Amino acid sequence: MNRLGFSAEDFRVFEIEGFEARMEALKGLVRPKLEKLGAELAPALREATGEEFHPHVAKHQRRTVNPPAETWVALGPSPRGYKRYGYLALAISGGGLHARVVVKSEADGRARMAANFRKQAKRLNGQLGGVTLRRYDGWDLQGLPQPLGADAQFWEECAAALAKKTGGIDLGLGWAKREALKLDFQAVVEHLAGLMPLYRLTRA
Repeated sequence: MNRLGFSAEDFRVFEIEGFEARMEALKGLVRPKLEKLGAELAPALREATGEEFHPHVAKHQRRTVNPPAETWVALGPSPRGYKRYGYLALAISGGGLHARVVVKSEADGRARMAANFRKQAKRLNGQLGGVTLRRYDGWDLQGLPQPLGADAQFWEECAAALAKKTGGIDLGLGWAKREALKLDFQAVVEHLAGLMPLYRLTRA
């Protein structure tokens, strides 16, 4: 079994008080593991989905005071950056690991994405109706967000969030710390690939 390489110490980094101390631990301990994972996930997802992905590890350069409560490797369509696009992400926080589809407020084409979600709601119900999704926007960064049923109302809420002036979406799956420590690489690839129906709506 090809484990991800995270240890209990990695999750405890998010308990470190103070911006500089936590950032130092993130850079020295967690970021190298995310960089390695990103380099491995991009080709694995390409093989699994037929889509091109480029990894980008979060640098948190805009932060100067509040230490980050999570960090991630983003997998998007461009080698130049990821925030202008919908992207997949594998994130680590004090509560566990998280596989997500994310669209930030600065992403291009959010109105088009919202229309896609509304148009494809029935198809999404068929493709993801049995998947226990979690909504990470507004999450308190403790443990895992509550699971949500993916029904027609849920997809309409996603479309409405995308259409807002400063809107976006952040949806996915999560593993609590104890489960995350046992998680293997192929399981992460499969779960990220399972989110492709959502990711593709951000690209169409």
